[in-house]
Amino acid sequence: MNTPPLAFIIEDNEDLSTIFAQALQAAGFAPEIITDGAVASARLAGATPHIVVLDLHLPQVEGTELLKQIRADPRLAKTRVVVVSADARLAEMVRDDANIVLIKPISFNLLRDLTARFRSILTANNQ
Repeated sequence: MNTPPLAFIIEDNEDLSTIFAQALQAAGFAPEIITDGAVASARLAGATPHIVVLDLHLPQVEGTELLKQIRADPRLAKTRVVVVSADARLAEMVRDDANIVLIKPISFNLLRDLTARFRSILTANNQ
């Protein structure tokens, strides 16, 4: 049996993180919710998620720092990063380092459909 690819939802808003997790699960991923930047940093140091949904404003360690950590780690070179933020100015500043930038509010269907495309690419590349 194939294990679904790992997805991190790094979002401190509990309601949004639950919705994002459900959308990623519907797209075929195994979601893990992380609500704190320091915890996310530690998990990224030891795990290799296929996709990360990343809020930019987090407790302890900001999302911008986590994005730098992901992009600096050769082990995470193929990790897709979807930045989600209500801060359009900051989101624009990190656009070049993200695969997709979405400005909140974000619908369940939009996130599910976008991440399903990543899942399709992942599946096609593993065949």
